[in-house]
Amino acid sequence: LARQRLLIKGGKVVNDDLSVVADVYVEDGVVQQVGPNLNPEPTTGLVVLDATNKLVIPGGIDTHTHMEFPFMGSRSKDDFYTGTKAAIAGGTTMIIDFAIPQKGCSLIEAFDTWKSWADPKVCCDYALHVAVTWWSNKVKEEMKSLVQNKGVNSFKMFMAYKDVYMVNDEELYAAFSCCKELGAVAQVHAENGELIAQGAKKMLAMGITGPEGHELCRPEEVEAEATQRAITIANAVNCPLYVVHVMSKSAARVISNARRQGKVVYGEPIAASLGTDGTNYWNKDWAHAAAYVMGPPLRPDPSTPGFLMNLLANDDLSVTGTDNCTFDICQKALGKDDFTKIPNGVNGVEDRMSVIWEKGVYSGKMDENRFVAVTSTNAAKIFNLYPKKGRIAVGSDADIVIWDPKATRTISAKTHHQANNFNIFEGMVCHGVPVATVSRGKVVYEGGTFNVTAGEGKYVSRPPFPPYVYERVRQREQVCQPVPVKRAPYTGVVSGTSVTPK
Repeated sequence: LARQRLLIKGGKVVNDDLSVVADVYVEDGVVQQVGPNLNPEPTTGLVVLDATNKLVIPGGIDTHTHMEFPFMGSRSKDDFYTGTKAAIAGGTTMIIDFAIPQKGCSLIEAFDTWKSWADPKVCCDYALHVAVTWWSNKVKEEMKSLVQNKGVNSFKMFMAYKDVYMVNDEELYAAFSCCKELGAVAQVHAENGELIAQGAKKMLAMGITGPEGHELCRPEEVEAEATQRAITIANAVNCPLYVVHVMSKSAARVISNARRQGKVVYGEPIAASLGTDGTNYWNKDWAHAAAYVMGPPLRPDPSTPGFLMNLLANDDLSVTGTDNCTFDICQKALGKDDFTKIPNGVNGVEDRMSVIWEKGVYSGKMDENRFVAVTSTNAAKIFNLYPKKGRIAVGSDADIVIWDPKATRTISAKTHHQANNFNIFEGMVCHGVPVATVSRGKVVYEGGTFNVTAGEGKYVSRPPFPPYVYERVRQREQVCQPVPVKRAPYTGVVSGTSVTPK
């Protein structure tokens, strides 16, 4: 497919480390020049986008989505077409979805299944994390094959969803050890699944069947405990750890403390935890309350989003995703009499960039460069996509967004492009709006109009051992190993009596 030649003129190019007024010239989907007053020849066939008084930023990378995910007796509404189309409208040009096998099933088959769903539909580039939901020698071999042959460099372990996806500490230790050996990033859904199972029984026995029961049976200490345990186990095997969907102050503090102790751990708050809160579970309208049900839940402490944004701004937390997993009201109603049957999941893939600009940059908590870092660059570095993704520079993929920091939009289910009939950010006014989105050098969205083709996005392979993550790990492996103490052998008397236990 012949890509158009493209010139983006007059904007301020914003990378994670520097902002500079410059033009950007793109050919065959790759940035060819960045500099002032570019005049590429010939002018015929050249598409020109005027970015005067606008920012020119790397396309967003959503590190956490679940498109057309079969889960809790239903399937998420956004498929790989509507989901990636909505992503583009919001300024995101790459998603990383999760291939999740059932217990006892093949990881490679799960990967192939998800890829077969995605390839014919995606409107932008994508990659796949793979979940490890059980442990055996076969799983270990398949992880190796996925890394070496399929371009996977991240594996997710669930510490929740007992009897469905949850793995125990011994399995976590084995999976983390394997990730470390293969040069992959270990990810965890950090909640204590055993305590949740017991808590759910307790709530139902008390007659609490509504959405508030979901939060009450998995309070934030359940998230913080699992986060601490995952970090401890990962540190024991010197494996880098990535904690998905950080939802609470206490879990975020655990990650922040670990980073300050020098541990290689990354925290991913999501659009939902940064943009809204769990007071919604107590709403008198059941459908409204159920709309916000996700795992881990949003927290009823209304100061949580601001707290997480502060930590994201100062690098205690590293990167943002959405956990986009949309179920409409009819699907949520599967749990109308029992909160444990409400399919877990919320929207976010379209709104993440604007929500983070509003709550982060417009509020004065972070600057435009940190915004680029947390929405794109850090993800590219952690998952070894950088500098092809996450940067505007010569040789980088032309995944670019023209961003108007002064414009505003009001988020609403009536106007969003997702396949869902409600939006958890309904009514939020956001400063910061994508004016145009460029994917692989093609203008795929401009001024509210799409120019997308299903299947035009590409699967992106990710090599193992991302330097941003693994350089410290490798160095520690060399210099921080314990060594035995050299001492003269003991030559004294050894007791000859065996002690019989009482």
